[in-house]
Amino acid sequence: MKNVIETRKLTKSYGKQEALRGVDLTVKQGEVYGFIGPNGAGKSTTIRILLGMLHKSSGEAKLFGGDPWQDAVTLHQRLVYVPGDVALWPNLTGGEVIDFLGRLHGKINPSRRKELLDRFQLDPKKKCRSYSKGNRQKVALVSAFASDADLMILDEPTSGLDPLMEQVFQDCIFEVKKQGKTVFLSSHILAEVEALCDQVGIIRQGKIVESGTLTELRHLTRTTVTVELTKPANLNQLQGVHDVSRMDEKWSFSVDADSIDAVMNALAPMGIKSLIAEPPTLEELFKRHYGDKPQRKELN
Repeated sequence: MKNVIETRKLTKSYGKQEALRGVDLTVKQGEVYGFIGPNGAGKSTTIRILLGMLHKSSGEAKLFGGDPWQDAVTLHQRLVYVPGDVALWPNLTGGEVIDFLGRLHGKINPSRRKELLDRFQLDPKKKCRSYSKGNRQKVALVSAFASDADLMILDEPTSGLDPLMEQVFQDCIFEVKKQGKTVFLSSHILAEVEALCDQVGIIRQGKIVESGTLTELRHLTRTTVTVELTKPANLNQLQGVHDVSRMDEKWSFSVDADSIDAVMNALAPMGIKSLIAEPPTLEELFKRHYGDKPQRKELN
């Protein structure tokens, strides 16, 4: 598969303030790539460079092999962008905005447009000034999914959407993925990233601190186990077990990835009545890097 997005040692500084400090990431054709990090970590700065809205300080950034800054006009014919807070022309209707954006991109499929309006439950006849934040997001999402772009760059795209519309959004992402399109998704909704993304990059203080598939990243945190035992036990003595607590016959603890087999074997003679093992979530991965470490203020 070809690389749609590539950055190597990408930096961006504002005077003495470093927003990006050597960002390396690769997004292949047909992938859904999740880009996560706290406010100020450098997500939006990275996206603005990829869109050709900011000029990098040093390093390399490529879209479809081209330079986002020098080849912006050509590259934007192949991509769509949805920000987290959409500003629309207040005197136009939602339908007029969708049609206008479609013409800017080339053309829009009328049947696809109608289908998406129905799925997102958006009234295209209302003026944009009357739309809620969620409905403004829907206008941008309908425009994006109705286009024939090869790359979708989405920066908190479901901000303001209710859970039902979030599911519609996820269904649309799966559909464009089946079509071989590429999605670069920046999101604070970690369940969304878990559900959609093939690859994940965690950015902290302007650098990618972890990247890979969810399976590859989950080894970084511990699995949570809740087990009901019928025989006496002293789980604190088991190697790789942490944070042990007990309520009646139920025990809860976390276990290191490389100790799971040994711990399960040790539990077997203790009379297992029930057992639930929950794999680590992206939220835990997130907290590993940001939860208890001091952060310096950075530009986003």
